[in-house]
Amino acid sequence: MPYGSWINDLPTGFFLVVHIAAFTLGAGFAWLAFKRELTLLGTGFSLFALAELTYMTYHLDWTVFLFAHTIAEVLDLTAFVLVFAAAVWQAAGAGRPATELTR
Repeated sequence: MPYGSWINDLPTGFFLVVHIAAFTLGAGFAWLAFKRELTLLGTGFSLFALAELTYMTYHLDWTVFLFAHTIAEVLDLTAFVLVFAAAVWQAAGAGRPATELTR
């Protein structure tokens, strides 16, 4: 029996709650970023939220695991690159840490 197989005993609702919570955080951060006209950051968080929706398609039996997982991983990777690029770009462009840009 593979390590971690106990996770299969958890109900589908548990996984949906986890992905809905992550989606809510991603969508919320995207909304805040777009509100502050931080387009690159907002796009990154939007892609993260879209990845969470993609993960949910598997748990809802709309897609197979490998399809949903592959699409979601590509979206997550792209989101990670965009969020990192936005932070570096803002910090380098302003000559100060990204945390100070919101003041």
